[in-house]
Amino acid sequence: MPKRSKSSERWLQRQRKDYFVRKAQDGGQVSRAHYKLEQIDQRFQLLSARKRVLELGAAPGGWTQYLESKLTRGFLIAVDPLPITRGGRCRAIEGYAGEEDVHAQIEELLADQQLDLVLSDMAPNISGVRAVDQARAMDLADIALQACEDWLRSGGDLAVKAFQGEGLDAWVVALRQRFEQVNMMKPKASRPESREVFVVAKRFKERSSSA
Repeated sequence: MPKRSKSSERWLQRQRKDYFVRKAQDGGQVSRAHYKLEQIDQRFQLLSARKRVLELGAAPGGWTQYLESKLTRGFLIAVDPLPITRGGRCRAIEGYAGEEDVHAQIEELLADQQLDLVLSDMAPNISGVRAVDQARAMDLADIALQACEDWLRSGGDLAVKAFQGEGLDAWVVALRQRFEQVNMMKPKASRPESREVFVVAKRFKERSSSA
């Protein structure tokens, strides 16, 4: 067996020590991300049985698993280019959010209905160049916001993963023009050293007639 690199060994040691990784493994959850969404939901009360939800960046399925447990009378559309662990309550679309084909498939599944909630756990592939990675992360946040403009009902909510860095503060300021309440949260299930935060925006404002 090839000898592990020092970085791989450090990652494995961190995984073994991580409380939420162990909790997910012991509880049969797909990933620690399950607990991030659970903690966001507990604070902001985003989910109820009848909600219509779009989940962007769904693989491997940590959020999807939690969502399916909550949406007993609603529906869930999950988007990711990678396989998503899911049950019968989820309609999965294979592809990248923002692409024309994915947009068309969402439109077809919605069949003129509007969403109650847009969720995004999308993150860029890390290049190691912080400025580049941050710019890509903000592009993904824009894709989630565009999904709101396309399909979110007036009064609906958004929760999106973002990363502390250039552009985030200005993006949040702009978001307040479209939602009545905007907050940032770092769940306990996020790793302390991670720059990730979750922006939670509530009560999407009605579109103007001139829009």
